[in-house]
Amino acid sequence: MKITLDADKCCAAGQCVLIAPEVFDQRDEDGVVVLLDAAPPAAQHDAVREAAAICPATVIEVHA
Repeated sequence: MKITLDADKCCAAGQCVLIAPEVFDQRDEDGVVVLLDAAPPAAQHDAVREAAAICPATVIEVHA
């Protein structure tokens, strides 16, 4: 799995961080998503897919 994101579209909802904190974080100054691990281990795949699915701004893309 590889993750890409478009931080310019991020609305700083933070749902991704709540679901997959090992993979996503937020910038302190504006809450925009930060990708911590672009190729997370298999144990994180389900959480990453869930985070991508519920992202209100659809900024997270998951590639097989």
